[in-house]
Amino acid sequence: MKPHLLLIDALNLIRRIYAVDANQKHYSDEQMIQTCSARVAHACKKLLNASNATHAIAVFDGDKSWRYHFYKDYKHSRAPMPQILKDALSHFKAAIEETGIVVFEPINDEADDIIATLAYKAASNQISNIVVSTDKGFLPHIGPYITVYDYFKKVYLDETSIKERFGVEKHKLVDFWALAGDKTNDIPGVKGIGTKSAQQIVNNYNSIEQAAEDESLSPSIKAKLIASMDMYVISKHLVSLRTDINLGFSLKQLRLN
Repeated sequence: MKPHLLLIDALNLIRRIYAVDANQKHYSDEQMIQTCSARVAHACKKLLNASNATHAIAVFDGDKSWRYHFYKDYKHSRAPMPQILKDALSHFKAAIEETGIVVFEPINDEADDIIATLAYKAASNQISNIVVSTDKGFLPHIGPYITVYDYFKKVYLDETSIKERFGVEKHKLVDFWALAGDKTNDIPGVKGIGTKSAQQIVNNYNSIEQAAEDESLSPSIKAKLIASMDMYVISKHLVSLRTDINLGFSLKQLRLN
């Protein structure tokens, strides 16, 4: 049987399930955590069955990653994790491990970079893998061996859905986000460049440098690009997932019993 790898963005799954259960007013905090962790485990079992995975891992976030050091305002306006949930993460990790899925929590890296590295390494060895997350940062990596699944909408995301959602091709997404910015992660983008202008630039030019040098480009857009090229470069680094992290473990260690 050919290997098939399931990659779960753990906090992405947990926080969305928690957001629903936290609104159940008739639960005590303890009951809510028990119910929520059971639902997370149930979701993991469903994913294992649906994916026919031979190997699986659920990745949590480590402490502040390189992005926080690279750009001080990264995610600065994002609401912190609810303390009740933060204090109960060990329960969720145990619940996931009981399904047979390996749980991994890096020291400093973000889950997205770990998952992207695993997906890239597997794909390089022609091993199919499914990334379970609603995080759009994985979308540029979709390919013959890498698929992205939204557990909550029950859909596999593909290049057609990317074009419909963002108005640009998959390989243009990173440049698009670097220009337009990403409010959910406090990534600045180029000041004065909105979604429509960013779509126009990435759809009409092979590179941002080419756009900035084109005399026929709108003078106001051209001026904004030239004035904020440094923020474009910073933003591009922030929205690009790393695929080169030293993991310290092999695929064999992720095999399901």
